[in-house]
Amino acid sequence: MGELGIGIGWRHELDLSIARLPGVDWVEVVAENLHHDHLPETLVALRKRGLPVLPHAVSLSLGGAEPLDTGRVQHLAEVARALDAPLVSDHVCFVRAGGLDSGHLMPLPRTREALDVLVANVRLAQSIVDVPLALENIAAVLDWPGAELTEEQFLTELTERTDCRLIIDVANLYANARNIGTDPAAFLDGIPWERLAYVHMAGGIERDGVYHDTHAHPVLPEVLALLTDLRRRTDPPGVLLERDDDYPTDDELAAELAALRAAVTG
Repeated sequence: MGELGIGIGWRHELDLSIARLPGVDWVEVVAENLHHDHLPETLVALRKRGLPVLPHAVSLSLGGAEPLDTGRVQHLAEVARALDAPLVSDHVCFVRAGGLDSGHLMPLPRTREALDVLVANVRLAQSIVDVPLALENIAAVLDWPGAELTEEQFLTELTERTDCRLIIDVANLYANARNIGTDPAAFLDGIPWERLAYVHMAGGIERDGVYHDTHAHPVLPEVLALLTDLRRRTDPPGVLLERDDDYPTDDELAAELAALRAAVTG
């Protein structure tokens, strides 16, 4: 297991649980839910205990064709400084277009034109934040036509051109395989593992033939198996459990964290 270890996504609904859970080495927090001048006391207490706290943004829209909202990037940078975070992150996606906000992480067309836009926005964001920036693959329910690159090629070239790092969401790999027929093994074979920041894991459920990455259900055995497959290729610096709704008991959370640790330590 790498330098981060096993972590969990910090949420207000889980703040007391996280403080008493065994086996939590670090936490990730949604940057937009924080103000750098008024951090939650329970989050500050975790930081004082020595746990790394990594801000994870959801609204930068780095793949959007509209000018980057640098105010959002500046907020991320301020939160990172307040938490003394070693890394910040967002997603390979767009969330805004034509003055509208989707409220959802939207996939990018895997074209060279879209990649050029993403690269330019990532470089601008990197000029504002003081620490390395990592970007995460997302779950998609559609695949744009006219792709010129596979997802792993798209991400590899992104890292080569920006020196960014990657968060690999294993649950999203499973969702994409179920919903749009991608090949998780080909993805894992093509990723530049030297750029890996850490790994995300989460639960979901199938409804009407569509797999939904809900973050409100236990991690499926099939997703744990994909994590084990990833571990055959690299020793991930960290693995994070995400839970955003229908929060379980402390014992259930502890069991999920233990299962993640077992999957990567053998």
